[in-house]
Amino acid sequence: MEEKKIESTNKNVKKANLLDHHSIKHILDESVSDIVTSRGYKEDVRLSNLKLILGTIIIVVALVAQFYNKKFPENRDFLIGCIALYVVLNAVLQLILYTKEKNAILFTYPPEGSFTSTGLVVSSKLPRFSDQYTLTIDSADPKSISAGKSVELTKSVTQWFTKDGVLVEGLFWKDVEALIKNYAEEEPKKKK
Repeated sequence: MEEKKIESTNKNVKKANLLDHHSIKHILDESVSDIVTSRGYKEDVRLSNLKLILGTIIIVVALVAQFYNKKFPENRDFLIGCIALYVVLNAVLQLILYTKEKNAILFTYPPEGSFTSTGLVVSSKLPRFSDQYTLTIDSADPKSISAGKSVELTKSVTQWFTKDGVLVEGLFWKDVEALIKNYAEEEPKKKK
């Protein structure tokens, strides 16, 4: 009986290679997404869907250019058009990544039953050769009247991982939930 309990506990353990900062960031980002969605925020996947659709169109353009049924000298103008379209669509995709997504790991809708009309943008940074993980919660629409001020948490990842690379989720959840609570308190108060 106790063996099964220990075995089931080990299945939920999140373990990272402490020498790989991408592995550490991935586990922390995944946990942040779980924490935010457990607080009643639903994930907004519209931007991800737009990127997927745009990427699919880019692939279709490349496939059409590759398998067009005329040989090279005859399809020269068509190939030039496909290459130009491929470059333009990739530039649009990169522009979306650079201007909208930035370091965001999660976009959300506002929680049901709340008075705010904007969701959250949760972003994170873990610079190379650094142990300082920065988590930022911002409004999805900063120009909205119900947008709260941006809040940020910067801590060493060594406070959340054991020496074996296991994430101490209780400590991490506590810090992230405190940040979410801090953001909710920073929302503008209505004037009387």
